[in-house]
Amino acid sequence: MPQNAPDIPRLILGSSSAYRKELLGRLGLPFETMTPDIDETPQPGETPDATALRLAREKAAAVAARAGAALVIGSDQVATLDGEQIGKPGNHDNALKQLQKMRGREVFFHTALCLWDGRQENAAAAAQIRNVQTLVRFRDLPDAELDAYLRIEQPYDCAGSAKNEGLGIAILQSIHSDDPTALTGLPLIALTDMLRNAGVRFFGLRNA
Repeated sequence: MPQNAPDIPRLILGSSSAYRKELLGRLGLPFETMTPDIDETPQPGETPDATALRLAREKAAAVAARAGAALVIGSDQVATLDGEQIGKPGNHDNALKQLQKMRGREVFFHTALCLWDGRQENAAAAAQIRNVQTLVRFRDLPDAELDAYLRIEQPYDCAGSAKNEGLGIAILQSIHSDDPTALTGLPLIALTDMLRNAGVRFFGLRNA
């Protein structure tokens, strides 16, 4: 990664996700990546949006504890159908079951984002946090098409078993969100708001 300019805070993406790394790279800011390494198990009775928000904050805080005076980005996504959380399938059989359950249905994706400012001494002031919701309707496709898609793209590390930035867009009927990058895993509109609040400037301009 390029070296930080003197007036740009050290920026760290608290994630090992290639999707989030690609999205953050679009902003043209120098950044590093660090793995949060936290337990992502939902807590008993926790709502899907609460799970996403808590994990985004915990990821950012875990990396910030090791990074010092840096801006740390944490993000987490939870998909829900009828209020039930839909996690990463992990394998082909689970992914097929997910897609069969979601076909012809609307699924909510909660993409939570936290920007932790390690320059702040107070933890309450250090964290900016937001949940960006996306409503996705899946096409009502036969098992053969769903199975064929999974064997081509193998989206077994994606909540909802589909990569909307890839061939998975062909099994989606519609996407509704205030932030088109939220579904991929890192809401850039919300993130640029947070970075501006933390003093980061864009387009090659120096901080005021």
